[in-house]
Amino acid sequence: CSNSSPPAGVTDHCTPKQLFFPSMVLLNYLARKRSDSGLVAGFTTSVPWDALKSSVSMEEPLNCLLFNKHITYGLCSAVTRHRKILEKVVDVDYSRTIKEFDERFTSLMFGYKSCTDYYRDASPDKKLPDTVVPILCLNAADDPFSPQNAFPVSIVQSLPNVALLLTAHGGHIAFLQGLFPRGESYMERLFSQFVHAAFEHLTDIREACGIGEEPRLKSE
Repeated sequence: CSNSSPPAGVTDHCTPKQLFFPSMVLLNYLARKRSDSGLVAGFTTSVPWDALKSSVSMEEPLNCLLFNKHITYGLCSAVTRHRKILEKVVDVDYSRTIKEFDERFTSLMFGYKSCTDYYRDASPDKKLPDTVVPILCLNAADDPFSPQNAFPVSIVQSLPNVALLLTAHGGHIAFLQGLFPRGESYMERLFSQFVHAAFEHLTDIREACGIGEEPRLKSE
C-alpha cells in the first residue's frame, strides 16, 4: 500500500475513467505525482487512513476473530504456494495476525527496517495536503479496518480539494441501503454521481476547490 506507483505505463494507455487502484495506493500516488498524476479527480472508499491505528483496531478481540485471522490465513496460504522461492527470505508459518504477517513478510520484501516504518509510509492521512485534484473520500464509522480515531477530519477541513463523507454505518466497502438491500448500493450511487460531476462539470468543481491549472494528462 505504500507503493504509490501504478503498474508501469497504465496511465499512458487508459482514460481516467478506466483507472481503479486500491484507495491507499491511489491517495499515495496522487500526493506524490500532484499535477502530473494524469487523473482529473479521485474517489476512495473505506480508506485505512492510519495503518498503525487500523492494526490496533483489527486486533481487538471481535475483529480479530471475524476478520484478522481469516485474512492472515489467506495471506500465509498465498506465500506458502511459493515456499520454495521464498523460504530462504521469509518465514510466515507462525503469523497469527496481519501485523505479524507484515512484520515477517511485507515489510522485509519491500525493504523496510520495521513494520512500523512500513505502516507509517503506507498511511495516506498526512499526505493529503500534497494532493491537487478534487478527491471525494467515503468512510463509515463502523468500519473495523478504518477506525474513527484515524479519520483525518482536521486535515481535510483545511483542504479545499478534499471532501470526507462519513456515514454512521456502512462497514468496510459495503454501504448497503434499506432493510433488505437490493440493487445499487449507496457507494455505487455516490460514485456514479461523482464521476458524472467530475467529467461533466470539472471546471466548476476545480473553481470551487480553488484549483488553478488543469491537470496535465499524459499523452496517448
